[in-house]
Amino acid sequence: MRWWWREVSGLVLPALCAGCGHARTSLCEECAERLAGPPARARPCPEPAGLPVVFAAARYEGAVRSVLLAHKERGALGLAGPLGAALARAVRAASPHGGGAPGPLLLVPVPSARRTVRARGHDPARRIAVAAAVALRRAGTYARALPALRQSRRVSDQSGLTAPERLENITGALEAAPWAGPVLEARRAVLVDDVMTTGASLAEAARALRAASYGHLSEYTRMSAAVIATPPLSFETSRN
Repeated sequence: MRWWWREVSGLVLPALCAGCGHARTSLCEECAERLAGPPARARPCPEPAGLPVVFAAARYEGAVRSVLLAHKERGALGLAGPLGAALARAVRAASPHGGGAPGPLLLVPVPSARRTVRARGHDPARRIAVAAAVALRRAGTYARALPALRQSRRVSDQSGLTAPERLENITGALEAAPWAGPVLEARRAVLVDDVMTTGASLAEAARALRAASYGHLSEYTRMSAAVIATPPLSFETSRN
């Protein structure tokens, strides 16, 4: 029933910007600009083995962090559109080959645990992946979200864990759906998530997709990844 309460509260309560809390809109122009990029290469330190090339649209701080948390934890589903647009910009930067691959550009979201999805009432990464695919299609890129990954075992909540603990917690926890290998063959694929902190989840997601392909990835399915935000120290331009 959480969706019902969100709809009703939106009718009777004044809208406040999810980023700054001031403007009477769900996302003001200034906070939207913070999501706009330009995207940059993102590298966590230490960088886990197997992590694909990752591009992020923005730094995970201030208004960007507030907007992401409002969507993920407080169910502000109307933010999926602007967040998806931000992710689409990172996807374009991360996508291997601008064209030539058969079929659509596939956006593969990192899956959340089922119990987490139930508690939140929605799957944030999957919702944003769908919104990003819509944004890409509107801009002329044939794209669609492909929920090809799932959790194969129970994992602990990643928040509060150190980088080594996160890696140990998630390693071997994801698997691809049985149909994923054939669908991904010879197509452009980009792993997507809302936030990258240590890179452990994206590295595990890449491993699971490689396993599904039996090691025979074409030139179009070389792993790359895109996220909306990453901590400032991982944002490549912060190191210059």
